[in-house]
Amino acid sequence: MYEDFNNSNIYDNNNNNEENSSRMIPGEFIPEEPKRPKKKKGGVKKVALLTAAALLFGTVSGSTMVGINMVANYFEQQQNPARTELTTVPAGNSDSSSGSEGAADGTQVSATLDVSSIVEKAMPSVVAINNRMLVQSNNWFFGTQQYEADSAGSGIIVGQNDTELLIVTNNHVVENSEDLSVVFIDNQSVTAHIKGTDATNDLAVIAVNLSDIPADTMSKISIAVMGDSDSLKVGQGVIAIGNALGYGQSVTVGYISALNREVHTSDDNITRNLLQTDAAINPGNSGGALLNMNGEVIGINSAKYSDTSVEGMGYAIPISAVKDIINELMNTRTRTEVDASRQGYLGIQALTIDQTYANTFGMPQGVYVYKITEGGAASKSDLREKDIITKFDGSTVRSMEDLQQMLTYYEGGETVTLTVQTLENGQYVEREVEITLDFRPADDAVNSGNTQN
Repeated sequence: MYEDFNNSNIYDNNNNNEENSSRMIPGEFIPEEPKRPKKKKGGVKKVALLTAAALLFGTVSGSTMVGINMVANYFEQQQNPARTELTTVPAGNSDSSSGSEGAADGTQVSATLDVSSIVEKAMPSVVAINNRMLVQSNNWFFGTQQYEADSAGSGIIVGQNDTELLIVTNNHVVENSEDLSVVFIDNQSVTAHIKGTDATNDLAVIAVNLSDIPADTMSKISIAVMGDSDSLKVGQGVIAIGNALGYGQSVTVGYISALNREVHTSDDNITRNLLQTDAAINPGNSGGALLNMNGEVIGINSAKYSDTSVEGMGYAIPISAVKDIINELMNTRTRTEVDASRQGYLGIQALTIDQTYANTFGMPQGVYVYKITEGGAASKSDLREKDIITKFDGSTVRSMEDLQQMLTYYEGGETVTLTVQTLENGQYVEREVEITLDFRPADDAVNSGNTQN
């Protein structure tokens, strides 16, 4: 479910009845319901919802039944360029306490009073992200439908290679993308492309061609410096920067409320260990920076706990836990769609194992291969019938639509690596399979819900 921000409020302040619980907004997270003491006199149990801080505007462009989710990597760097890495601070140079401290430029600031010097230095490394995406809705009368909608989020500039500026954000900010753009500190908007995604950790790296960025804009932006989230302590001051409500960059200040907080994701049934903060993290903040008082990135803003009786519970992905993942995503191939006549083809017939089916039957979520076409690409590999494909060249696969979309970025003749779950002795075992793709045949079709690919 997605909240339509054009037609309704996030919270309903006109009803004080305890039954008025908060509403869902994009990519909501639902933590385990804490046990509450029973009231002596009746009362209605409130449902607390943890909601991702991406913002969906709900602009419907029609029920277009088209493929969704650009979740594959394309265009490997041609000349074997040097590997791009995150910028980190020297060991022992990070002291992110909550009192008065030195900012990145040595300026003394107070976490409770003036953080302007930190913000001034960090703001050029944070961007707004606008995404025209495909949203799927299920209706008891009309069934499953898809429509286009505009969404907004945030990102952090984390690196640069010979041709691209690299930005990390949340996967839920860019998933199902049809048209992606980045807005820099000077309000310059530039087209962006997905480079790599990791749905399990809710991470994505997107790329902007350096040739598309005006020289004046390049002079105003900067690459963020990564801090050490492992050294954080409860009570230390933090600053959140992001594209709140899609209005543009804004700043909130707070403290680290808890470390390693287990948060359960209702969307994908995943539990993540996140930082908890009371710095306000609002819709549109997803993918933005959570900074310590040295101006270093120690978290990627991701979600908020939303309930009529709860205030000041936001969550961020700890940067130290995902640095290696970000580095890998930064060095994958940027996706550009291949002409349909040259697109890759696996030669399988498969079905989606969605979250409900996976939970009911104890199967991994992904793409279930029920038939391998004789003479096709898959038949020449170690892929087996009854395997469940969970990743395509390192990017998470949740549905057959995901897999079809990924293949639009690969040419026939390319070799890719599939991560699959194989049932062995009653248990699923993960393994990797290399396949050299065929070219997509002209008569490829979808019949009776069974997809050939």
